[in-house]
Amino acid sequence: MKNYIKKFIYNTFQIVIISFIFLSSLFAANAQNPIIWADVPDPCVIRVGNNYYMSSTTMHMNPGVPIMKSSNLINWEIVNYVYPILGNNDATNLNNGQSEYGRGSWASSLRYKDGKYYVVFMSYTFNNTYVFQTTDIENGPWTRYTLGRAFHDPSLLFDNDGRVYLIYGSGDIRIIELTSDATAIRTGGLDKIIIPNAGSIAGSGGLPAEGAHAHKINGRYYVFLISWPSGGVRTQLVYRSNTIDGVYEGRVILQNPGVGIAQGGIVDTPDGKWYTMLFRDTGSVGRIPYLINFTWNDNWPVLGSVTDTGIPVSVGSNIISCDGFNIGTSPGLMWQWNHNPDNNYWSYNVIRPGYFRIINGRTVSSIHFAKNILTQRTFGGESTATVAMEISGMKDGDYAGLAVFQFYYGFVGVKMSGTNKYIVMVRGSTNDPNQTSVPVEVSNILLNQNQNKVYLRIRTDFRNQTDKAYFYYSLDGNQWTSIGTTLQMVYTLPHFMGYRFALFNYATLSTGGYVDFDYFMLEPTPISGCDVGNNYTPTHTLTPTPTPTPRVFNIPGRVEVEDYRCCEGTGYHDSDSTNQGGAYRTDGVDIETCTDTGGGYNIGYTVAGEWLSY
Repeated sequence: MKNYIKKFIYNTFQIVIISFIFLSSLFAANAQNPIIWADVPDPCVIRVGNNYYMSSTTMHMNPGVPIMKSSNLINWEIVNYVYPILGNNDATNLNNGQSEYGRGSWASSLRYKDGKYYVVFMSYTFNNTYVFQTTDIENGPWTRYTLGRAFHDPSLLFDNDGRVYLIYGSGDIRIIELTSDATAIRTGGLDKIIIPNAGSIAGSGGLPAEGAHAHKINGRYYVFLISWPSGGVRTQLVYRSNTIDGVYEGRVILQNPGVGIAQGGIVDTPDGKWYTMLFRDTGSVGRIPYLINFTWNDNWPVLGSVTDTGIPVSVGSNIISCDGFNIGTSPGLMWQWNHNPDNNYWSYNVIRPGYFRIINGRTVSSIHFAKNILTQRTFGGESTATVAMEISGMKDGDYAGLAVFQFYYGFVGVKMSGTNKYIVMVRGSTNDPNQTSVPVEVSNILLNQNQNKVYLRIRTDFRNQTDKAYFYYSLDGNQWTSIGTTLQMVYTLPHFMGYRFALFNYATLSTGGYVDFDYFMLEPTPISGCDVGNNYTPTHTLTPTPTPTPRVFNIPGRVEVEDYRCCEGTGYHDSDSTNQGGAYRTDGVDIETCTDTGGGYNIGYTVAGEWLSY
């Protein structure tokens, strides 16, 4: 069955079963917001020629500062990271009770100038600001410089006269001048407040203005900011001036009641249109990006609809993906480590080809301090992760499995107690970040001594900020049983990040135990994403556009949509919230053309009696 999963579906007929939630309809006029229903905060977008690049924040995850690429501002793929690790200390290595949860790298500024790309961000882990430079944004290498101080939410601006500035701050917005090569602070350069109490134009009190994005357009200087006044919502501001050091005049340009879409910069298209990429705090899934078109009126930006992006939809992204652990020797770009990995204690397709192994190199008290946790974003509205895990290498006191990971976490996995193996559901003891969280074992099921492989599943529901996680296990990959209690997920500031699906293994008593993960499956997601055995590069639709009226497409032959199988242990049933052990669905699927490699069809929601002819 392993080969069935790892070499599935991309066959002669090239039928692709695609995501239900991240469904990009070819019949709809424009893509709808949010453009990515996953944690991609602090977006900073630039255009170079016909390509767009975006950086984002991933805090304490490594590699850090993802670089994403798009040809249309809608569909994004991760093409690189700025650094593998930012540094080595007790916090980054989870040593001596220290961590960098919620710190790491914050709010990067991405810029391009004269053939070179620049990324600037600050870190409260090291109380420093970093400038990374490269001539090849998609492949690197990056050269690192430090400025010696932490400049909060910095934005890099290259002026026409060759001078270079950082605009930054919280409350009072400041400017400081850099050297012309943007590698250091310029001695005797400009250093002053340019916008005092910048949030006052949105209202009093609350959180001060921050999140600067600075641009020079047609001779004017623009500074875009976010503010959150008392009793209000996250609000997008813009200030402008005819000179770099002021005086600046400001306006509120977006104050969406009950929504709070804000914080980001602007970008133009080759044909002269303008867009801003902002984000919204959306509960436990995280901070999700919105793309909003705008026009200029009297040299002020006037924003359009926060729902309709004005851009036709298409397909594609690798921001999330299934994994068969059998291509390459290190995790793909969709994966990030929690804190710094210990490369002596993991193996990807090396020690055991086709498996991801985590070895316990030390003992810890909980998952919060476990090394080599490998994570991917959860995503909305509903998302499900499934893993197969081999457990014969576990030792007494070991815990391993699949988690939804934040401060208030939950996991389904296996516990070794003496020589006994148990399926367990465990959660943190509190969702109050002011308290100490300890593991609480909610349920346990004794396994047969000969059971050396288990299947684990977590389903999340982020619709309307329901923010619930459900836990399941299977002994054969077909019949699934719920375990434990529903986790009411909570977005907390100590982690400052949306929930992640996480593969983990940690020891509480002795080192040396290990587990092997056979595969990682995501639903809904293109099934071709698990066709890694054929070296197929998955594309993932991240535009939650509803599917229109079902249609039938004809090519020679016939496949009945009512009876199809996507992967081991997965079945789709109407009105079922969990898998029921089969692979049968009577209705709710649409068939549509798609643009995946080689052409093909997407099978989405149908009505009973429809089929795909081929």
